[in-house]
Amino acid sequence: LKAAIESSDQLRNFKDQLLLEITPEGLRVQIVDKANRPMFDSGSDELKPYTKVILRKLARIITQEVPNRISITGHTDATPFPKGYIEYEDRYGNDYRKPYSNWELSADRANAARRELLKGGMPPDQIGRVVGLGSSVLFNKANPRDPVNRRISIIIMNKQAEENLRESEGGSAKDGGEKTPVGHGEHSRH
Repeated sequence: LKAAIESSDQLRNFKDQLLLEITPEGLRVQIVDKANRPMFDSGSDELKPYTKVILRKLARIITQEVPNRISITGHTDATPFPKGYIEYEDRYGNDYRKPYSNWELSADRANAARRELLKGGMPPDQIGRVVGLGSSVLFNKANPRDPVNRRISIIIMNKQAEENLRESEGGSAKDGGEKTPVGHGEHSRH
């Protein structure tokens, strides 16, 4: 899979924005912002056209190479979101303010990446998790506002990571063990 991504003609122009590494969870593909080529407009979850190209090509490569599920994580730099809220109007013309921070922005960007991967042909059930981490996991800790901190991470999970995700989110355990509701175990108080 890593070789297929690295040898893609369509992704060649974006190699400086694609970081690949093997982790305990699987292959991580990070799509990072560069100073003169951001993935999104500042403060927006709207993908730039070339980011759509990257994500659609990645979707095709991943689905052709492996059936593994993926995890998508959105990250921001530490620049605070302007104003701390967004303004919007409902269908009746009422104006509202909705709290909005880098947490919401990173989750919205992860979901924008998810939608683009689906448009690229990835089956919906191949996506296992979509998460926004704001600026809590910086790529460049020495410079929290560095554009490289604004990124989308896609992990093509190995089987153990998929099983860990299922178990941590309440799915069936590998050994078929039963789940006991809180307060109903042998140590519960009556």
